Amino acid sequence: MTEENQPPTVRVFIALAPPDDAKHELARVLEPAYDAYPRLRWNRIEDWHITLAFLGELPAETAPLLRRPLADLAATRRPLRLALRGGGHFDERVLWSGIEGELEGLHRLTADVRAVVRQCGVVFEDRPLRPHLTLARARRDDLSSIVKAADGLSHFTGRQWQTERLHLVASNIGRGPGPIRYGDIGAWDFSGEL
Repeated sequence: MTEENQPPTVRVFIALAPPDDAKHELARVLEPAYDAYPRLRWNRIEDWHITLAFLGELPAETAPLLRRPLADLAATRRPLRLALRGGGHFDERVLWSGIEGELEGLHRLTADVRAVVRQCGVVFEDRPLRPHLTLARARRDDLSSIVKAADGLSHFTGRQWQTERLHLVASNIGRGPGPIRYGDIGAWDFSGEL
């Protein structure tokens, strides 16, 4: 099968998104790092999210099958109280801000999201949840910038906020060149009691 005959795919993940005011609070703290480390590949603030399950490349027709089961799950869940706190890095390549608050509830929600995905027949790598918000990535020749930027976040403690929706997200919908872009396939309010 030639490349142009391949069925269309989409890269998919399920996530939570902090509210805009919480993201802007962190962005203000990051302003000196934006200026000091311009070579880092900074994620756009509107794309900041907490990944609960990364599903990878899926056939385009598979992603819509997750909509109803994820909507049903969100309808049974109450919002969680979380906050952004501190910073760190993965292998000096990825800068992140940590998450605090109702982490036990976050882990339960993640387990239930992943169970729903498996029940839909989607196979994915089930990595342990490490709650974080990815902020930037380093080029291979600029790894020290990530460490310094993470040090600058060490005392950051953001305000508490409530999760509002569960998001089913596709990345690089247009697949054109340039930075990664995200778009919701669907998002559902947390409106339950659990």
